[in-house]
Parts: sequence; C-alpha cells; structure tokens
Amino acid sequence: MTSTNKLVLFDVDGTLLDRHNRIPPSAKEAVKALKTAGHTVALASGRSPFMLEQVRQELQLDSYVSFNGQYVVDQGTLIHSNPIHSDAVDQLSAFAATQEHALVFLDHAQMSCSQDYHPHVELCLNSLGVTHPSHHASFCEDRAIYQTMLFCTPEEETSYREQFDGLHFVRWHPLSMDVLPAGGSKAEGVTRLAARLGFEAKDIYAFGDNYNDMEMFQFAGYSIAMGNAPEALQQLASHVTLNADQDGIWHGLQWTGLI
Repeated sequence: MTSTNKLVLFDVDGTLLDRHNRIPPSAKEAVKALKTAGHTVALASGRSPFMLEQVRQELQLDSYVSFNGQYVVDQGTLIHSNPIHSDAVDQLSAFAATQEHALVFLDHAQMSCSQDYHPHVELCLNSLGVTHPSHHASFCEDRAIYQTMLFCTPEEETSYREQFDGLHFVRWHPLSMDVLPAGGSKAEGVTRLAARLGFEAKDIYAFGDNYNDMEMFQFAGYSIAMGNAPEALQQLASHVTLNADQDGIWHGLQWTGLI
C-alpha cells in the first residue's frame, strides 16, 4: 500500500443513486476512473447486502459496509458482523405493537414486515425502489437481525429513544428510522474495513447525504456532502458538491483531485 492509494466510500441512496434510483452515467465513469487510478472503492450504506446487489454489479464492487456498519464485506469475505441482540428485537417488537407502528426486520439476505400491510412501509420502501415485504410471524426466530426499520413520525420517536437505550435510532425518512445496536454506525464498519485494508483515516474519502453519514464524516480524513444533504451534515463536510442528479459525484471527485 502506497500513500497515493486512497479508500473512497460512497453512500448509495441520494448519493450514488439519483431521485429515480439510477446511477448517473457520470458517477459510473467517476468510479471507473478511481479504480483505474489505483484507488480502492467501496459502498457504505444503510441498505442490506441483498439491496445493494444491483448497485454493486453495475459498479463492479465487491467490498461494502452495509446496515450502517453492522455487516462488512471485503472482496466477498465477511469481516464484521454485529446483529441486534434477540431480546432487544423482541422488546422493540412488543412496544411497537402497542403503538401500532410497523417494523421491517432485515437479515443479510431478506426482510419481513411485522404487519401484512402498512401504507408507511410501502411509501418509504418505494422511495428506495423496494416493494412492501411480506409478513412472517416467525421471521426473527433463530435468525441474525442486523437492522430494523421503525415506521413512526419524529414526534412519535421520543418514547422509543427513552425506552431503548440499548438501541441506536437514525432517521432516514420523515416516516421511518433505522434501528441499530447501541454504538452501531457507518464509522464503526468503515473502521473495520480500513484496518483490514491498511488505510489510515487521513487516506479515506467519504461521500454521503444524510444523518446516518455523520459518524463516517467525523472519522474520514475527507468528507464530501451531496447538495441535497441536511445542513447538519454539510457543516461536518470538507466539501459540499452538487446533487446526484447534477453529476455531484463527478464534481466532488474533481474537487478531491483523485481523478
């Protein structure tokens, strides 16, 4: 590993993917140029591994941080796994049921909803290009659950934060939050991947657009926020680029000087 090689991490939704859930041609060219220049490229997403398949295939990437850092893969090899404790899943499920809030449970290969159908689930997942999952009452039994989606409004989330200090809640949609183990974050997953690959924080460039990117931005030597990112993330960033639809990845990488 030479000092000229860098680790470049891309969030997916709102960063690599535009508002139509497509990767702009300029972003594909940018990633290709990074790899040609000898840099290491990986995804760092809140998505589950099975929801990253199409993006990974389009960009020919085999390394990724998924579930906001709970499941990390390097060149097809799982190097970090941090599922939510089964007791915490059970307790969250019981409380959400009393509030009539839907949950979606995810393992590395599939997902299941706590209800047969909920309009908030359909609305939020459609924004990711994903269909409403089916309901299986025994889905969480003897299964590693790495992340749960909780469907509630910001006003309703306070009771969850107060009751479940062993869980970490990260809002990604006005109607939904990701639920992770306490201490879980993209930064934790990125740290594991960087250590395996021999990169120091100063050699890491991270692109993102939402609140679940905040810890990663604080860890990475260089952070590039998309133009659509909330103000809180933009303030943490080394640079603010354009939206994904406006060739934001390409322009951001031009700023870094890596391509």
